[in-house]
Amino acid sequence: MRRLLRAKDRMDAASQEPWPVERLARVSSVSEAHFARSFKEAFGVPPHRYLLTRRIERAKALLRDTDLPILEIALQTGWNSLGTFGRTFRDITGESPSRLRARERAAQHELERVPACYVSAAHRPDLTSAVSEKRRREAGVTKDAPRKPEVA
Repeated sequence: MRRLLRAKDRMDAASQEPWPVERLARVSSVSEAHFARSFKEAFGVPPHRYLLTRRIERAKALLRDTDLPILEIALQTGWNSLGTFGRTFRDITGESPSRLRARERAAQHELERVPACYVSAAHRPDLTSAVSEKRRREAGVTKDAPRKPEVA
């Protein structure tokens, strides 16, 4: 698992680079077939699909947060062609890069009318119990913790 994580971390750090299975297997010090099979088993998707997901996530962030031209975003996220980027982006997200950018910008303007404290509260993680308690509950293990007395 540690070897797979090493390759996954490399892909995460430089998702714009080409990452054929041969290169990933070398990073992991295992055979190509073993790497491809183990990666899919461990992470639920083949390495290429994982890399595409990371590239699309990065492209979406750049479209939302910058004014870079779409061609520049395509090049920064690992595509050599604007056409391939646009087609792949649309296939995965259901909309073109320019449409996603327009929609995200419109949504930002809508949020400007909402008080910042409400927006912050909506994005705040639910940390009413410890992570270990949540894991126990999800696993079905019940450990009765002392309850605070209710005040009438």
